[in-house]
Amino acid sequence: MLLRGADRAAFAVAFVDRLRRAGLRAGITETDDLVRALRASPPTSRGTLYWTARVTLVRRHGDLAVFDRVFATVFDDTPPLPLSRSAIPPKRRDDGVHVTVPGTGGESADGGEGLPWATMPAAVAAEEPSDDGLGLPELRPSALAALAETPFEELDQRQTEAWGAALREALTRWPQRRSRRHRAAPNGRRVALRPTIARARRTGWEAVTVVRERPVPRPRRVVMLCDVSESMRAQATAYLQMMRAFTTAADAEVFAFATRLTRLTVPLRHTSPREAVEQAGAAVDDRFGGTRIAANISALLDSHHGNTVRGGIVIIASDGWDSDPPEAMTAAMARLRRRAYQIMWLNPRAGTAGWAPEVGGMAAALPFCDQLLPAATFADLTAAAELLRQAATIRRAGT
Repeated sequence: MLLRGADRAAFAVAFVDRLRRAGLRAGITETDDLVRALRASPPTSRGTLYWTARVTLVRRHGDLAVFDRVFATVFDDTPPLPLSRSAIPPKRRDDGVHVTVPGTGGESADGGEGLPWATMPAAVAAEEPSDDGLGLPELRPSALAALAETPFEELDQRQTEAWGAALREALTRWPQRRSRRHRAAPNGRRVALRPTIARARRTGWEAVTVVRERPVPRPRRVVMLCDVSESMRAQATAYLQMMRAFTTAADAEVFAFATRLTRLTVPLRHTSPREAVEQAGAAVDDRFGGTRIAANISALLDSHHGNTVRGGIVIIASDGWDSDPPEAMTAAMARLRRRAYQIMWLNPRAGTAGWAPEVGGMAAALPFCDQLLPAATFADLTAAAELLRQAATIRRAGT
């Protein structure tokens, strides 16, 4: 039997290392698969070993040529048992491709060429794809900048997740509001009476030292409503990434709506971006259907989550197509206007040349909105996030 008495793990690590040096992308998962396969079905011939290694290590059609070349270089004209732990020198080829088996004495003393199989080389662990959601997709800033103006429907899942991570990093500052609590501050505009009188006791009740105070700011609540109807299919995933950025960066409430309202605050707080979007998609069972914007806004205000809107910034991401009559939209937006501090509407078609808010629902809602922003690319969403950070200093028109 081939590889009788050999260390399967040592062989797998050394062979994968040669493949990686030749350009084949294989990591810890593939190496573990090869070890398990060799244990489950020990190879009895060179052909059996070839197919076992090929099935477990090759994931892409373009890597077949590299695998065949390295396998032939390593195993052609070699003794049947070259991989035991006895002191057998590694077989070298004129082209420089060879396998150094840990424990045979062929590894270098500095640890650069061969390591014990229990400690994998650092390069293998660094290039292992991260599918658990704890790591972020690695895209260079230049690559993200090149995709900033790309429409959402032209981006793949990895690029969308990378932009979602960039949005979370961009939300370093959050809009704030004044609270009823105060704290001492040298540049405060209000005189703190109790501390001032307490210090006056030391100076014969003369207020020599005046203590000033200022209000303690607290984060302003942000509520986002995302349209996931059929007309918003191309933008739904990107908007979910923005909603997740809001939920993880601050205490925001996010909802999705089509024919009815669904709260997504809890699912989108998952540590894995991909898992969060999948759980949110599973929670919204009416997505890619009809749209009832006015009815869902009224449902939010009538629910026990309606108080989250009071004094907060409301962001509505929708194209404005609504099956409810414009009169219902006017009534719902008027109620929302009386509770919210500011209303921002993100429309993916607002940046199109010649676009005008002529749709009944959009035309009825526009007078109650503080801002109408385009949202067809991640550059638009980044600009909207920047305006959100500055929203604490923006006042309503006429106030």
